[in-house]
Amino acid sequence: MASRLNWLRAGVLGANDGIVSTAGLVVGVAGATADRGVIFTAGLAGVVAGAVSMGLGEYISVSSQRDSERSQLALERWELANRPADELEELVGLYVAKGLSTSTARQVADELTRHDALAAHVDVELRIDPEGLTNPYHAAGASMVAFTLGALLPLLAILLAPSSSRVPVTVGIVLAALAAAGVVSARLGHSRIRVAVTRIVVGGAVGLALTYAIGRAFGTAVS
Repeated sequence: MASRLNWLRAGVLGANDGIVSTAGLVVGVAGATADRGVIFTAGLAGVVAGAVSMGLGEYISVSSQRDSERSQLALERWELANRPADELEELVGLYVAKGLSTSTARQVADELTRHDALAAHVDVELRIDPEGLTNPYHAAGASMVAFTLGALLPLLAILLAPSSSRVPVTVGIVLAALAAAGVVSARLGHSRIRVAVTRIVVGGAVGLALTYAIGRAFGTAVS
């Protein structure tokens, strides 16, 4: 379950980044030029570069987390094999800290240790599921695919919309997509939907306004 939530999180974040970064890029370029070919080239380069960056970043991040968790599990196995009495006392202390009496904590620790000592310590001490470690390839793949799908939305919107209205059409579509991403993100994180949607839509709108203004100002100046 935790592993699935992790790659879902990576997917949602990847889609959100794809929408925002690519929309900002193409809107900024559209502010500088009406040439559809230039907008397409810039947008496509942004999609490819962003997808690779997101996938690589997620792979490195999750791999580091997975290596850390494996190291903790290996250390716990060594301690249980070489210092079982100390580990039992540690487990008793952990249950006492949770509110059990010393006698009850010792009985629980004894029974769980006899059943599966590693599972008992992993659950209470490390809070790691050895069978649910996040796969870095899954996380990277989800992030890359989600970024690409998210990025294609503003790219297609600005390319297919009429030249006279391509920016407002793209902005409208992007803000609607960001609102949907905010809803999904809020549901996954069990947070308030209105706050999440407002935050992401306002942030996206400000970003698009800034990139368009930069394109208008510096695109003309450079050319």
